[in-house]
Amino acid sequence: MFMGMLRVKPIVAAPHVDAGEPVEGSLEGEVTLRRTLSATQLVMLGIGGVIGAGIFVLTGQAAALHAGPAIMLSFLMASVACALAGFCYAEFASMMPVSGSAYSYSYATLGEFVAWFIGWCLVLEYLFAAAAVAVGWSGYMNSFLGTLGIPLPEALATSTFTVTEGQFTRTGALFNLPAVFIVVAISTLCYIGIRQSAFMNTIIVTIKVGVILLFVAFSLQFVNPDNWVPFIPDNEGPGRFGMDGVVRAAAIVFFAYIGFDAVSTAAAEAINPQRDMPIGILGSLAICTVFYIIVCAVLTGMLPYQQLGTPEPVATALQAYPSLLWLRVLVELGAIAGLSSVILVMLMAQPRIFYTMANDGLIPRVFGKVHRRYHTPYVGTVVVGGIACLLAGFLPIGLLGELVSMGTLLAFATVSAGVLILRYTRPELYRPFRVPAAGIICPLGVAACLYLFWQPFRVHWELFMSWTALGMLVYFGYGYWNSRLRITGRL
Repeated sequence: MFMGMLRVKPIVAAPHVDAGEPVEGSLEGEVTLRRTLSATQLVMLGIGGVIGAGIFVLTGQAAALHAGPAIMLSFLMASVACALAGFCYAEFASMMPVSGSAYSYSYATLGEFVAWFIGWCLVLEYLFAAAAVAVGWSGYMNSFLGTLGIPLPEALATSTFTVTEGQFTRTGALFNLPAVFIVVAISTLCYIGIRQSAFMNTIIVTIKVGVILLFVAFSLQFVNPDNWVPFIPDNEGPGRFGMDGVVRAAAIVFFAYIGFDAVSTAAAEAINPQRDMPIGILGSLAICTVFYIIVCAVLTGMLPYQQLGTPEPVATALQAYPSLLWLRVLVELGAIAGLSSVILVMLMAQPRIFYTMANDGLIPRVFGKVHRRYHTPYVGTVVVGGIACLLAGFLPIGLLGELVSMGTLLAFATVSAGVLILRYTRPELYRPFRVPAAGIICPLGVAACLYLFWQPFRVHWELFMSWTALGMLVYFGYGYWNSRLRITGRL
């Protein structure tokens, strides 16, 4: 049994993949995914998944509670860890243009058991991320409705539970209605098709980038450099300011960067994955990092960092300057659009991971079914949307966000290790994109991601271990016994 858990998935790295050809690993006789995404659309998917909660929600809270003006440094630290892992993702995605992301890469290098563990972490990443961002979307939507004079009552616009010092307590609210609504609406869009989703995402990305540029352009005149002093506030305890707070904030805002990982889940639908996947992954990461640091500088320059700990920090900063109130409405609309695109990318990614795991036999085959008309993994889309609705309706964004970061960081660390392992075990494989100085970048990627993982794990280790135990029950109760690799010796 133990040896079966260590078997690796065979790799057939084709020198080129043409648009329209069947997706590797699809079930015989089944409808397959279509290769329809260009490099530009992949970059847009990455930007759509990355620029959202980080700017519109997490930035202010991380600055007010953990890093102060040094939140800029926190984003830089998170981006460095992402860049190290991003190079590794780019090599794998160009070499193995299939759905599954870190799960597929782990299966090819570290064996089935590790692949299952990482796949389960990816469920934590995408499913909880969609729910977390939906909660942030709800806050901006209700603020905008308040501007129009029709706010929802708090009982229908707040999560049912909150977490205080690790304990769940009821808020008195019924459930978060706007959060549930946006998950249902976007799940429907994902059900209809990848091209429609990508087209809508491009429109949304254009809107939110335009709004961010307007915010920066009109707010620069109100930046006061005195608000950046001290740049790193004195430490007030574990995770609160000082360098310890900067690192803790980096682990929290890491949540904002997971969109570039979602690009790799669309590899099976890229027209020319060998060329386009590295462009999509690294291009979106570079663009988004620049945006994040600029917005952080403007926000902490406009207001003392202590005043930014609200669910809508950008709108809060604008509220302090009467001449910018007209821009607040545009920012709220941009946030609504921006967070919508993040949810869209997350809800697109998770069903495609289920699709690959089902084709490998590790979860029920029904998750591998593709709609005959829309060519989307429709069963997984419905299941993921339903669970995300429950999470978004009842749980707060802070808890969801930190759990997402933990799952993401473990996946990134595994991919970084996998590239180096495959360089030694399969040096003959065709690699359209190669990680430069892999002997340095890959170990650094592993170390950086595991270091950031430890920060939220110290607080939420019981929840993470419970999630892991549930995953082990699913694997040993179903996945191991139905693995196609174990039963047939091939995939």
